[in-house]
Amino acid sequence: MPYAVDVSKPARPGIRKLWLGSKLRTLRESSGVDLETVLEETDWSRYKLSRVETAQMGVSVPDVRMLCGLYKADDVTTEKLVQLARNSRKRGWWRSYEDALSDFFADYVELETEASSITNYEIDLIPGLLQTGEYAKAVIEAWEPGLEQETVARRKELRLERQSRLEESGLTLWAIIDEAALRRRVGSSEVMERQLDHIAAMARRPNITVQVLPFGAGAHVAQGTSFTMLEFDALDPVVYVETLTSALYLEDAPEVSRYRLAVEHLRATGLDPRASIEILNKE
Repeated sequence: MPYAVDVSKPARPGIRKLWLGSKLRTLRESSGVDLETVLEETDWSRYKLSRVETAQMGVSVPDVRMLCGLYKADDVTTEKLVQLARNSRKRGWWRSYEDALSDFFADYVELETEASSITNYEIDLIPGLLQTGEYAKAVIEAWEPGLEQETVARRKELRLERQSRLEESGLTLWAIIDEAALRRRVGSSEVMERQLDHIAAMARRPNITVQVLPFGAGAHVAQGTSFTMLEFDALDPVVYVETLTSALYLEDAPEVSRYRLAVEHLRATGLDPRASIEILNKE
């Protein structure tokens, strides 16, 4: 089911802890093992089990293995949850940017750091992982006029730090960019020119694919909806959809399948990567 983030709430556990607790609860409920048996076998109180399943307290790797054994989870599921438990206990590099991060975007950065591949469709903006510093600054200032320049600088720094994963890890990026994003001036004309040159240069890297969706493509299945699909080695795929004040994380298989179908249509409808680079060089 979709996971909606309410930014009016106080700080809460990271999304990996939330998902681990949620998946353990789902596993328990679907296993047919009654609650009293769980409490007896684990020697836990109802309070502790509730806190684990709601991510109010962490859970160790041995305890995750114990619960998976009790719930008769298969080996693949067990290893996924064990890896999730290990990662949920780590302090992410992005925590040093908490002063400039909203809760819902901190969750996204956490997932982006775990992802092995990302597919991003954008309607009127250049994808964050392909933005230059000066373009990013102009976008941040436009989103929140009057924002302190120190915060603007920190958010820009975070965006550029995220991009380093494209060089330092095995992350692959497939960016589908509507032609509107190329023609919408953000910052000065010179900023846009350098931005488009930057995308063309990045698109030549082996782990980055860029497709332009031209105006001539007409109506399509994802019209009006920018989104990002994140895929992982140890987690099921997640689709991220952002609004002005919050974000939605979609993980149910039918919803993810609908977005995967949209990705296939967009890839088939967009210009091929070579033609996309050519149009970037002409803009």
